[in-house]
Amino acid sequence: MNLALFDFDGTITSRETFPLFMRFAVSKPRLVAGSIAFAPIVAAYRAGLISGSTIRSALIRFGFRGVPAARVEEAGRRFARDVLPDLIRPNAMERLRWHREQGDAIVVVSGALDVYLAPWCAQQGLDLFCSQLDDVEGVLNGRYRGRQCVVAEKVRRVREKYDLSGYSTVYAYGDTEEDRDLLAVADRKFFRWQELR
Repeated sequence: MNLALFDFDGTITSRETFPLFMRFAVSKPRLVAGSIAFAPIVAAYRAGLISGSTIRSALIRFGFRGVPAARVEEAGRRFARDVLPDLIRPNAMERLRWHREQGDAIVVVSGALDVYLAPWCAQQGLDLFCSQLDDVEGVLNGRYRGRQCVVAEKVRRVREKYDLSGYSTVYAYGDTEEDRDLLAVADRKFFRWQELR
């Protein structure tokens, strides 16, 4: 049996889902205030001066602190149902189908949020490692539960559950520098859908 590891944003999807979900799930007043407050941070991110992990943490803190977890979970289910289908790459679905036909174990390994990835992956019958929102007694505290599932954390989570040496071939698919660690553990590596040799 083989193991196939897929990044989600930009690999399975045609674009990043995190900013779309933030606009979908964050209240309008917070969105308006955030668009002003975060303009310099977004500019710094686009200029490569701060990491994606840093800006995502700041946005989570601003957008979701004090919000009932159930409200964001419901938004995640609606996002998975109503928005994600239009963002999924046909070639990604074809590749997922191919791996299923081979009988491979398939895992989505993503920095995106559990509130929308978990429903989508459950519908597709895929295992999942991703970033999770933390809450205290049902209210989000604006932090992640554990680490963001990016860079080396992706590999740590995969190795924690899967013995890579037990698979005939490990495939990995990614599209950004944050996926390089995941690609490094694979026998066959695909970066932006081109196999690396």
